[in-house]
Amino acid sequence: MMALLEVKDLTVRFYTPDGIVTAVDGLSYQVESGEKFGIVGESGAGKSVSALSLLRLIENPGRIESGEILLDGEDILSMSDTEVRNVRGNRIAMIFQDAQTALNPVYTVGEQIAEAMRHHLDYSDTEAKEETIDLLDRVGIPDAGARYSDYPHEFSGGMQQRVIIAMALSCDPDLLVADEPTTALDVMTEGKILDEIERLADEFGTAVQLITHDLGVIAEICDRVVVMYAGKPVEKAPVNELFY
Repeated sequence: MMALLEVKDLTVRFYTPDGIVTAVDGLSYQVESGEKFGIVGESGAGKSVSALSLLRLIENPGRIESGEILLDGEDILSMSDTEVRNVRGNRIAMIFQDAQTALNPVYTVGEQIAEAMRHHLDYSDTEAKEETIDLLDRVGIPDAGARYSDYPHEFSGGMQQRVIIAMALSCDPDLLVADEPTTALDVMTEGKILDEIERLADEFGTAVQLITHDLGVIAEICDRVVVMYAGKPVEKAPVNELFY
């Protein structure tokens, strides 16, 4: 059976004034539908660059040099810009490290989530608002109807991260990419957010690719894992096998 996502021999380089940096070097892995897959490694290992590559979000001076990124067998690297925009947020959604930079400060949180539904799912304004309030409620935001019209700065860090999760799930994606989703949070909030991601992924039937430097997080959530070091995959295994 075909994997939902298959990354084959991905190589990404950055052309800097000080020389060429190979951020991702021959990375291959696959994620099955509904699976929780982990990518773990220290800072600078190439984890986030590999995640941004999935949505062709690598900017100058970076360049995806070679490889394939197959979503249900179709190579994202060969798609037109229009086709890639349709994949982003719709089929592959991303939870970024820092909710404060991912949310637009001049729009209400409700409007930011509803906009994605109107764009990708052709929802009316009323449908999008109703669905957004339901999503905010499901990710654990109290009094979601009233908070629809609040701005990002009116939410705590943990609540902002829940908004980002709601936004990522708004179009019922096939794959949720969570890039260090609890970086700026305290330990108590971190545990709640990870539980929320796991619960909602099961509820929505969404595959998760979790990127982290924390092996404890991998042990708690993931089925399989690839370990990265200096841009290269150095180990791939089921989580239980890796820890054993």
